[in-house]
Order: sequence, then structure tokens, then C-alpha cells
Amino acid sequence: MEDRRWKFANKQHKEPKDMTFEDLESWQQARQLTREIYTLTRREEISRDFGLSGQIQRAGVSVMSNVAEGFERRHLPEKLQFYNVARGSSAEVRSLLYVIEDNYPRLGLEAVALREKSVQTGKLVTGLIQSTESRRSKIAGLLSSIFHLLSPI
Repeated sequence: MEDRRWKFANKQHKEPKDMTFEDLESWQQARQLTREIYTLTRREEISRDFGLSGQIQRAGVSVMSNVAEGFERRHLPEKLQFYNVARGSSAEVRSLLYVIEDNYPRLGLEAVALREKSVQTGKLVTGLIQSTESRRSKIAGLLSSIFHLLSPI
């Protein structure tokens, strides 16, 4: 199975130091999800439900913003914190799409389709989390080895 966590928009190889958050497929997909959430909430059926519309819009924006902010952080624990918030916001989007499906039957099919996109976005963010945790484990192991070599016997 192809590892798509670090897939690039322009399909050209970039060195990790040259990457930006815009290159992350997870951010691109979160952006698309947010765009479609805004399109859905502009529909006449739901546009006057300000609480629900605003909440799902904020949750969608939170996914893409936290992926971006996490990517820009240098310290791994901070990266993980932002990626975990993004994953939580993805779950919030999914939950709110159930509210739309249950209360706005004419929007049900769109809500189901968006929920699947939210699931896929969440999986990509989970991949970022796993990759970051893997790097943290490797760094911890390396530091442990170095300290072991430097400690007196």
C-alpha cells in the first residue's frame, strides 16, 4: 500500500526542508473539505441555522489550520498537539454532518459524501501523527544510545 502522508501537490520530489504545509495531502484534503462545507452551509435549507452552520465551518477551518500550524512547529510534542486537535476537529465535522443528515433530509446525500471526505482527511492526519510519533521514538532511541555511551561504567 502506498504511503500517501507526504504526497506532493505538484508530484515533484522536494526535500523535506523545502516542503510547506501546502504540500501536504492532508492539508489539501482539509482545504477541499472546508470549501465543500462552506458550499453546503450556503444552501437555503441550512443557511439560516446559524449555530450549526457556524460550528461546522469552524470545525472544518480548524482541521486545515491545525495541520498547517502543526507542520510549522519545530518541537515534536507541539506538532503532535496540533495534529491531534486537527484529528479531533475532523471527528467534530463528521458528528455535525450526522446532525445535518438527521435534520435536513434534502441535504442527506451531501452530508454522507462529505462525511466520507472527512473520514479520509482524518486518516491522513492520523498518518501525520503516526509519522511524527515514529520520528520521536527514533530520536529518543538515538539519544538513549548516546547517553549510554557517554555515561561512566
